[in-house]
This record gives sequence, C-alpha cells and structure tokens, in this order.
Amino acid sequence: MTSLKHLKLERDGHVATVFLHRPKQLNALNLELMSELVSVLDALESDDEIRSVVLTGDERAFAAGADITDMADADSTEMLRRNQFAKWERIRKFSKPLIAAVSGFALGGGCELVMHCDMVIASETAQFGQPEIKLGVIPGAGGTQRLTRTVGKQHAMELVLTGKFISAKQAEAWGMVNRVVPIESYLNEAQKLAREIAQMSPIAVRLAKESVLKVYDAHLAEGLEFERKNFYLLFNTEDQKEGMKAFIEKRPAKFRGK
Repeated sequence: MTSLKHLKLERDGHVATVFLHRPKQLNALNLELMSELVSVLDALESDDEIRSVVLTGDERAFAAGADITDMADADSTEMLRRNQFAKWERIRKFSKPLIAAVSGFALGGGCELVMHCDMVIASETAQFGQPEIKLGVIPGAGGTQRLTRTVGKQHAMELVLTGKFISAKQAEAWGMVNRVVPIESYLNEAQKLAREIAQMSPIAVRLAKESVLKVYDAHLAEGLEFERKNFYLLFNTEDQKEGMKAFIEKRPAKFRGK
C-alpha cells in the first residue's frame, strides 16, 4: 500500500483501525481522501489477518462533511462525469464488519459515511446532521435513503429539510447509534466490539452481515439512483452556486428559487 496522505492505519491482531486525518479541515471528505479510503478498504478486504475494521476521525470530528471547495463551481454534467458515488458503492460492499467510532461532528457526507458502517459507537460529544439543504443541495451519498430507513420518515424529514444537528443521545434514541459512551472511551469501546466480533468465524460473520444487509438493502438501489439524479440536477441551479459560495465565504446564503 502506498503512503497515506489523509488517513492513518493501525493494526492490532485481527482488528484494523482507519483514522480519517485532515484535522485542519475537520476531516472533510475530499475526493483524494475518499480514493485513499477505498484503496485501504480494498487492501483490508483481501487481508485474511484482518477480521473487523474500526473507522474513526478524532475527538473534534468524525467528518464535518464533504469538502465543498471540491464541488462549489461544478455543474450537473461535471458532477455526473466524476462518478464519485462509485467510491461510496465500494464502501457499501465492504464484506467485513465496519464499526464507526464517532466523536464531534458527523455531518453531511460524514453522517452518510457513518450510516455506511454496520455499527456505531458515539462519544457524548457527537453531533449528527444532514445540512446540505443550507447549501442549496440535498444529501447525495445515500443520506435521504439510509436516514429514512433508520429513523423513520418524520425524523428524516426534519433533519433533511432543516439541516439541524442532533446530539449523540438523540441519535441513540432514534436508532442511529448502538450506544453512547464518554469521550475518553469511545474509540476503545469500538475496538473492543471489533475484537469481540473478530473472535467469531470469519466466514459466518461475512455471511451474517450479508444476510442482515439483504433485508436493509431491499429496494435501496432504486432509491439511491433517484436521490443521485436529484442531487446532480441541483448543480444546474443558481441556488446551489449561491449556497456553496456563501458557505465558503462564511456568510448567510440568499436563495432565490432559481
């Protein structure tokens, strides 16, 4: 594996821990980071010594969202050409248990990345949200689909249409996380869970994960395709350009419905 620029990788027996590592950007998910993440997961997929994986950021942020500077000036054709969601599909198809250890912000693409994981351990400081609506777009990496399946229509509508954040305790009550623990132990708890699973039969674990996802993924592909088409469409609007420009300039957006 080539040297990593935006990730750190640690191994402990049958457990690997992958750290998102863009601390100055609160681990915002740029295209380069996502490519690295897919490469690392591909390598761990084929490594028989690794039986479960923890994905985490740092205490301030799991990931504060996608890197808006990557897409602020793009139009629908450019976004379609990039086919960035192919990387998300690869994460979705990762066959080994993937456990998110979340502290601080898990917003936008960060929240969607959490929902790609099989289990979630959150610190008391964790905050979850899909604030894309404030940028003149919508979640594009499965946020509308997975969030609705996890928390129900009413809660998903509130989060997606207002862009508000919710606390770790609220996320736990809504079924988004397995449990909430003190900040000093969230990573250890996730690694402990990973080690427990790693003691089981790797073949049985793989097929068990596949079986659970078979229920969860029923009709998901159709919903994801619909979400992505709407996501791309919004990149031909003036509101999208205004929303992302305002975010970069750190000012309120003025949407005109065009």
